[in-house]
Parts: sequence; structure tokens; C-alpha cells
Amino acid sequence: MNLEESLARIRTGPQGPRIAAVFDFGAVVDGFARLPLYRRLFRHGPDAAATLLGGIHNGLTDGEYSRFLQQASLALAGQRAADLDQLGAKLFKSTVYGHLYPEAWQLIRTHTAAGHTVVLVSSLTRFQVAPAAAELGIPHVLCTPMSAVDGVLTGHAEGKTLWRNGKADAVRAFAAEHRLDLGQSYAYTDNVADLPLLSLAGHPTAVNPERKLTVAAAERGWPALTFRPRQSPRPADYARTLAAFVALLGGAFAGVLSKSYTRQRRKMADALMDYGTGATLKVLGVRLRVTSGGEYAHEPRPAVFLFNHQSQFDVIIVPKVLDGGVTGLGKKELTKNPIFGPLMRFVGVTFIDRSNATETRAALEPVVRTLREGLSIAIAPEGTRSYTPEVGPFKKGAFHIARQAGVPVIPVVIRNAGEISWRNSMIARRGTVDVALLPPIDVGAWHPAELDAEVAAVRRLYLDTLLNWPDADAKRNETTR
Repeated sequence: MNLEESLARIRTGPQGPRIAAVFDFGAVVDGFARLPLYRRLFRHGPDAAATLLGGIHNGLTDGEYSRFLQQASLALAGQRAADLDQLGAKLFKSTVYGHLYPEAWQLIRTHTAAGHTVVLVSSLTRFQVAPAAAELGIPHVLCTPMSAVDGVLTGHAEGKTLWRNGKADAVRAFAAEHRLDLGQSYAYTDNVADLPLLSLAGHPTAVNPERKLTVAAAERGWPALTFRPRQSPRPADYARTLAAFVALLGGAFAGVLSKSYTRQRRKMADALMDYGTGATLKVLGVRLRVTSGGEYAHEPRPAVFLFNHQSQFDVIIVPKVLDGGVTGLGKKELTKNPIFGPLMRFVGVTFIDRSNATETRAALEPVVRTLREGLSIAIAPEGTRSYTPEVGPFKKGAFHIARQAGVPVIPVVIRNAGEISWRNSMIARRGTVDVALLPPIDVGAWHPAELDAEVAAVRRLYLDTLLNWPDADAKRNETTR
């Protein structure tokens, strides 16, 4: 079964909260197969961070799980649970998020849209699992509880671990408590040790199964899904990215020089973006594919272009797609970026201090004038990059700007930018970034009392597009930039 078939089965199957979608952690994260650093850390004695990260290993065997529990008993004993919660959140934001399967996010989101009760289950601890569940929007987490006295861990599991039958028992108990129909429910896992869990569900699926689970699934007629592991940057990626930054600066200089005879800053700025972004993407080996709505990049103008934000390289992607006549908003911290900061200043980006509401409002007044003078603005309404393909809550500033300037907002939906470059990374990999532009939205007719609902509805357009990507006419309509 491929992913599209699996998503279609969810959409056409039973709906509602009595249907469970149970994801083992190994079906959500790729297990750090390419991060031997954490195994080396074990040689230096017990360490909480190394233990938590080292335990995230797909296809755990009985022996490997036992060793993890032994390591945890040494490294976590005496630690405050609250401190480990903070450590787990920090490790997720620094490392784990980069190894979440985008395909798993699609499944989770589709189950959520179907009204299903989504559960993340793991034999690991909540310190490893809960941060990922929160970022993926999974409300229920079942994992091995650790014993604590007055908030301090003893180093031992409390009660039965969620391993093999223990995991199935925990899911069975949860289903009974919430009156779930397991016979019509879904389960996803990567490990043959979870056969008891898969056997509970009416719709079991093996995800990236190792050999024994592949055989077991085939014998039982269970479908299997193959997810692509998220690649850590390789030496060639570092070299290519360095070359791309050189190309960006060279292209930007060439663009300005090509229009310098006009002595018009706007023409030089547009050429800077065109030459600079084109050179950067070419050297990186990144292809932009506009699969639908390409006409909205140029008409109507001026407009407020809203893009979902997952990568540092969105500031390269968006200008190339919109092809001139646009500037943007950026957070004040970007002024410190030695490459993007000066270039963004030259093209007229307005930098705002999000920590100072009064200063932010004052900074937005020139943006309204810019729009009224005919120059479009590109804004990330989430205000920050996301850790997953999930689209975060939208801030209302961009919509206020569009209303005051009397211009429409045009959604720019970006897919795969987080695969090209992780959220916190300046290193990019080769690949294709898909972009869909949605029809312009007239915000002038919105009633102020309904602004929150209207903004939420625009955000839902992004989620719907990401889950139902407009590929039907891609061969006929796609534009490669």
C-alpha cells in the first residue's frame, strides 16, 4: 500500500472518536540511524541526554530494550522529573524534530480530520515521546512510566513496561476507558515486537518494517508503508551550501550591477532577488515546482502574500516564486544574519521587534504605505518556523495590513522546504520544493468581530492543501523556476 491509498482508506472509512489511530513512536521518528555520536557518548558514563537520545532506536530488540532500561536506571536516577521534561523538550527542538517522518504527519492529520482518537504509544519514557506528540498535535500519549518519589526519579520503571504485551495491554485498557472500537481502529508500528499491538486493530499497518515484521505482515495479509528517512546533511551538502552562499552574493551583486544604469533602487532590488535566488537554487540543486495557481504570483498586484514557514531558505524560495515587485517583513533578529541581513535591508524588508508591541505597530505603518504605492509584501503569518509540516497559528498583523491598505491576501503554500533544510539548519540538500498559490482573498469585507474565525479559516486552507496537494493537473500546469 502506498501513502495515498492509506490516506484514501482513512477518508472513506469509519469516522468519529470511537475509532482509534494508534502510532508507535517508531512509526513517527526514523530512529537516528545516522547519528552514531549518541552511541559514542555512552562510553563516557551515564548521561541523561545521551540516554534519552540513544534510546530512540527503531526496531529495538529485547536485548537492546533491556540495555536501555539499565542505562536509564543509572542516568536518570536522582533527576527531577520536571528537569527531564525540560531536557526532553530541548532535545526535541535541537535534534529529534529533524527525524520525524513527514508521511506520519500526513497520516496523523488525516486521522484527526476524520475525528479519530489519535494515540502515540511507546516503550520509552515520556521525556522522549511527549515533546514529539505535542508538536504533532497528538493528544494522548502512552509510554513506560518511571517511578518517582517527591518528583525525583528512582531510575526504575513504575509497574509494567510498555514492551511487547505490555504495550498491547496499555492500548487495550485505554480503549476500554474511552469506549473505542479497536476492531475498526488503526495501528502503525515498525517493530516485530509489536505484533500483539497490531493484532488488536482492525486496520494494522507495518511502517518501514524490519525483516521479521515484513514476513509476519505478509503472512497475515497486513499492508506495509515505506517512509523515506530524513537525511542528515552530508559533507557534499555542506560544500554545496557554502558554494550556494557564494553564488547568492555573486548573483546579488550581478543583479544590482545589471540594473545600476537605471539608478532606480527598486529595479536593482528586483534584479538582486532574481539573480541571487536563481544562482542559489541552481548551485544547491533545488528545483521549485509551482503546481497550481502560478497566475496569482503576478495578478492581482499589489497584494499581501502569505507563506507557511518551515525553513531558513524560504527567504530564497518565496522571492523566486513571486518574481519581483515584492518585499517583506522580517523579525529583528534577522538583521544579525551576516548574509541575509544586508540583502534583506537592500530590498526594503521591514524588520520588526516582536517583543515590543508598540514598536511593532509603528513599524507596520510604512508597510501599509508601501502597499498603497504598488509594492507587494510577503509575510509568514505564523511568525516563526515550524518544527513539522504543521502550520502554526496565524498572527493577525498581516491581515490588518491588507485591510488598511485595501489589498487582497494571497496564500502561498510551500511543501517540502523542511526536507530541503531543517528548521534550525543553514545547510540545504538537493530536492524539489512544491509551491501552490491559492486564489486571492478579499479581507476588506471581513467584519472585525469575525476576524479570528476568518483568519483560522485561511489557516485551514493551508492544511487542506498540504493534505490534498493539487497534483491532478500538475503535468499540464506546473511551472519550474
